Amino acid sequence: MDDFILEMKNIVKDFSGVKALNNVSFQVKRGEIHALCGENGAGKSTLMKVLSGVYPHGAYQGEIFVNNEQLTIKSIADAEQAGIAIIHQELALFKELPVYENIFMGNEINSQGIINVPAMLQRTQELLQEMKLDVSPYIPVKTLGTGQQQLVEIAKALSKHAKLLILDEPTASLSEGEVDILMDILKQLRAKGVTCIYISHKLDEVFRIADTVTVIRDGQSIGTEATNGLTKDDIIRMMVGREITDLYPKEEHATKEEVFVVKNYTVYDVSNPTKKLVDNASFSVKKGEVLGFAGLVGAGRTELVSAIYGFHDGKLIGEVLLEGKKLKINHPNDSLDHGIAMVPEDRKRHGIIALMSVKQNMTLANIENYRGKLDCIDDCKELSDANTYMAKLKIKAPGLDALIKNLSGGNQQKVVLAKYLLRKLKVLILDEPTRGIDVGAKYEIYNLINQLAAQGIAIIMISSDLPEILGMADRIIVMNEGKIKGEFINKNLNQEQIMHCAVGGATL
Repeated sequence: MDDFILEMKNIVKDFSGVKALNNVSFQVKRGEIHALCGENGAGKSTLMKVLSGVYPHGAYQGEIFVNNEQLTIKSIADAEQAGIAIIHQELALFKELPVYENIFMGNEINSQGIINVPAMLQRTQELLQEMKLDVSPYIPVKTLGTGQQQLVEIAKALSKHAKLLILDEPTASLSEGEVDILMDILKQLRAKGVTCIYISHKLDEVFRIADTVTVIRDGQSIGTEATNGLTKDDIIRMMVGREITDLYPKEEHATKEEVFVVKNYTVYDVSNPTKKLVDNASFSVKKGEVLGFAGLVGAGRTELVSAIYGFHDGKLIGEVLLEGKKLKINHPNDSLDHGIAMVPEDRKRHGIIALMSVKQNMTLANIENYRGKLDCIDDCKELSDANTYMAKLKIKAPGLDALIKNLSGGNQQKVVLAKYLLRKLKVLILDEPTRGIDVGAKYEIYNLINQLAAQGIAIIMISSDLPEILGMADRIIVMNEGKIKGEFINKNLNQEQIMHCAVGGATL
């Protein structure tokens, strides 16, 4: 055990009788980057919440050893005292406060009870330099990009002298350039003796950064192996318990009848009405077609579909036609009334109501369908529909009354899809539909996309994952700086052609 900075033994954690962790044992060697992989709901985050004190001693069974010493972790403060820090997927920063106050929040440098601001500023400068983050300690965190905020979180952990750093899906919202910076920082921290636990669904990143991989499935530890002795298929097989021979189950879709047309669409910035977020975009989608939208972060893809759907409060110019009829869309409800639905990029903010149940999240947007006599809700019909889609989409939850916030990301996404499938759809817009979702849940969502296309629903799919776009779309539109730069039939198409167009080059 001397080689291990961390050993967790026989950890058991349940929620309302459902075992989230079932006798899990987990070891991490000193000075390594150790990846923790598994499907959504497998128990990865729960295990790390046990380790970091979110679930205190007494709320689980099992033992935790750090540096050969058995710990009783009763709080997050206890974990930090032991040198353990966790950086959650949703960053815990005070956006209005400056960088230095965020780094030392709750951990202020003081002398006889008086906060020593100059010492905090000096230490902040040192930490920012270590993070290669060239920003002022005084700047409000809200003015920083997501990648920079992620580095502030790491600096905050290091200010508490963390020796074991847990990163939960750290690149979920980062651009490729920001990912590169984060990877370099983690390698430097490893060289300085900081041990990292790296939770990620992105297997390319796992192979790029991790020394060792542990896979958890259905609340149980499946195995731990050195990364250099594994293939991507090996990890997928361990994660899902079965072979997935083709991650993208692409099918040929019937694409003859044009159903949805956007003409000369321009979207202006709300705060700066002279700035164009989207400039004169035109495209069409056929019945049963999967139309992919590719482009770099900030290309205008989300702004385009959000405005079309009715999410934009600023100035708009252009036309939207459904089945040849010109539409007037001022609000998402107008889109839904016409049979157009959109699954948003940020499901936690715009897709779900966290404190409502699975059933309520499915049926609330369709509540008029369940209005019975005397304006009462027909509970039996509502329950029947929710049960049908829970089974059809293979949603894993303790029950329909479970709070949706307690479901994994993949299962939350399925509930959002179910909400719209309860309506009669003609067009479905999917904005980053598999972001933060494990490989098994992705495969199920891809199959669902194929099923919906086979029913004649026109699918518009935005994704920053080029293999995903190439694997699923019949046709691909590429945007750059608010303009449509290219359109491709997806036959013998490769990532280089799309990326060349996405950075503003001519179509190859």
